Amino acid sequence: MLDITLLRKDIDAVAHRLTDRGHALAVSAFRELESERRRLQTHTEDLQSDRNTLSKRIGTMKKRGADTSEIMGKVVGIGDEIKALTICLDEVHRKLSELLLDIPNLPHESVPIGLDETGNVEVRRWGTPRTFNFSVKDHVDLGVPLGIDFEAGAKLAGSRFTLLRGQAARLHRALAQFMLDTHTQKHGYTECYTPYIVNSGSLYGTGQLPKFADDMFRVEKGGGNNKVTQYLIPTSEIPLTNTVRDSIINADQLPIRLTGHSPCFRSEAGAYGRDTRGIMRQHQFDKVELVQITSPDSSYQRLEEMVGHAEAILQQLELPYRVIALCTGDMGFSAAKTYDLEVWLPAQNTYREVSSCSNTEAFQARRMRARFRTAQGKPELVHTLNGSGLAVGRTLVAILENGQNADGSVTIPSALRPYMGQHREEVALDKDINSNSLLIKNPLGGSSIDNL
Repeated sequence: MLDITLLRKDIDAVAHRLTDRGHALAVSAFRELESERRRLQTHTEDLQSDRNTLSKRIGTMKKRGADTSEIMGKVVGIGDEIKALTICLDEVHRKLSELLLDIPNLPHESVPIGLDETGNVEVRRWGTPRTFNFSVKDHVDLGVPLGIDFEAGAKLAGSRFTLLRGQAARLHRALAQFMLDTHTQKHGYTECYTPYIVNSGSLYGTGQLPKFADDMFRVEKGGGNNKVTQYLIPTSEIPLTNTVRDSIINADQLPIRLTGHSPCFRSEAGAYGRDTRGIMRQHQFDKVELVQITSPDSSYQRLEEMVGHAEAILQQLELPYRVIALCTGDMGFSAAKTYDLEVWLPAQNTYREVSSCSNTEAFQARRMRARFRTAQGKPELVHTLNGSGLAVGRTLVAILENGQNADGSVTIPSALRPYMGQHREEVALDKDINSNSLLIKNPLGGSSIDNL
């Protein structure tokens, strides 16, 4: 949430910066509400002053033994008027709050200006896409024989749900554990296991509510006045970031680095017809999330650091990728600046997003009332950052497509082999008719089957 002081100070400047994000700020509505707020507040303060003056007079008159009934009647009348004004003032504050909750974050000055993804800027690339001497298959054709079961997922839950079994399930688990181990052991994050269902307060805190209510799955229990609505998390950013909600943190505790592996649930309300083939866009997918809570003076240094942490995963997995600075029109609601990491997918002959790392500055912290105490002892809003480290399903897709062999087997990156129960030089996934197995390619010729 933006600081309302910015709007009161120079709303036209704020509105101009928001046009770069494609957001039309309701300037007239804000000015009308602000004008009404000032009128009601001034009138209330004047009445309170009058009541205080009359109350003092009553005290003086009582000492003299004078009749105070008439003045006391006026005091009661002023009190009733103040109560009525307070109700009106509360309603104006509520409307101002609703307006503020619908305004996206202001873009950082370094963010490229653009209307949509065509305005994004490539920052760098790593790795060279592999050249194949055979016809490339996509992750669907490669994955089905290895245990990616679209029919079972649809039967159990509906479209955009997938069941993984056998080698595909093990590869999925191995990726998540490899990512967690890397971030906790090498990058200094504390691993967390979070709730998968959160309350509305958590979602208001990180900016998903009220604007994106239709993008989430709800869980309702009870009825009538006892009805409680909760939400399946669209990302573990929400519970991880909200751990500092309504808190004042000591400066020496910063930065706080948190990571967690969780399923993510998204209704994909605005994505009808997109990526319908395969597991690129699912209602349920897994992600290893990175969150940092830091001081304002170091948050952009932390953003670059977080991007590097996500890049390290792709580099260890030997997957070509590029880093993209998102333009103003393509950033998420809460972000002040965002980098996307896009991994190379041979079957699509393009790069696709596998991580998004953002600095929200104080936007989420203001909603959460998350602060730290400065060296001078003054409470100040923290800055919050979040990123994918990485999306597990899309990383699995990239490994299948980049590591595919002519015979349909898939070579596993060396960093991942210990998590697959193997330590040999060349490891490939293959479907054995009688068991889930790894095909070990023998450098001296021939092959053998090792059961998992």
